[in-house]
Amino acid sequence: MASGKPAPRIDTSRPHPARIYDFLLGGKDNYPVDQAVAERLPVEARNGAAANRAFMRRGIAWTARAGIDQFLDVGTGIPTEPNLHQIAQDVDPTCRIVYVDNDPIVLRHAEALLVSRPEGRTAYVQADVLDPETILEQARETLDFGRPVALSLIALLHFVPDDRDPYGIVRTLLAPLAPGSCLILSHLSMDLLTPEQDRTEEYRTAGIDLRPRTHAEVLRFFDGLDLVEPGVVPCWHKGSPRPADADLPGAESAYAGVGFVR
Repeated sequence: MASGKPAPRIDTSRPHPARIYDFLLGGKDNYPVDQAVAERLPVEARNGAAANRAFMRRGIAWTARAGIDQFLDVGTGIPTEPNLHQIAQDVDPTCRIVYVDNDPIVLRHAEALLVSRPEGRTAYVQADVLDPETILEQARETLDFGRPVALSLIALLHFVPDDRDPYGIVRTLLAPLAPGSCLILSHLSMDLLTPEQDRTEEYRTAGIDLRPRTHAEVLRFFDGLDLVEPGVVPCWHKGSPRPADADLPGAESAYAGVGFVR
């Protein structure tokens, strides 16, 4: 493990967003406290989680086919196959991937994330998105910042409140990346959901600060980048047909996009 620190204790008395997400995706690495929150969520939450995971697969594959062979995945979450390195290395076996998360369960499963193709490399950093400097320092041990890197922030920043400066965090993470690098991002929004479908309060009641953002607010994360068509949209896809599940209730609960560093 890149951090060299003892694994922090897993707190099973409080729900954790990564474990709730795991439950919504049909995973087994969650606890009753996480299940209790997830079971209060409507079917739209499950569909939204599945649609977001599908975006990750499409976005990573498209980026790898575009020629990027280094990936910095912040907010990795509990491993769910296919994982990011499997998708990228299916396109280019020499891809290098650094996974970053602050959840002790992800640390426990990091060995699964480190099974790289022999031609490539994967590494795991135990760190928090609120400490981007540490992430960059440790990622440099595996990634060459003199060449393009894809920064992946999938379904993460809606857990970063405004007073923690999410836009500044993204700027810090992008700042040292070479021209030709890119940002792959998805973010929860209530723009296209009805008030009855909005379950933000379920998270807040459980002690999880959730901050959905509007299209204009999500678009701000791409300031200064060259957006890839079709821009910041629900169910982003490029070079492939519209996703078959795009019309399911809740599938359009997040905006997603890809933007390149000039």
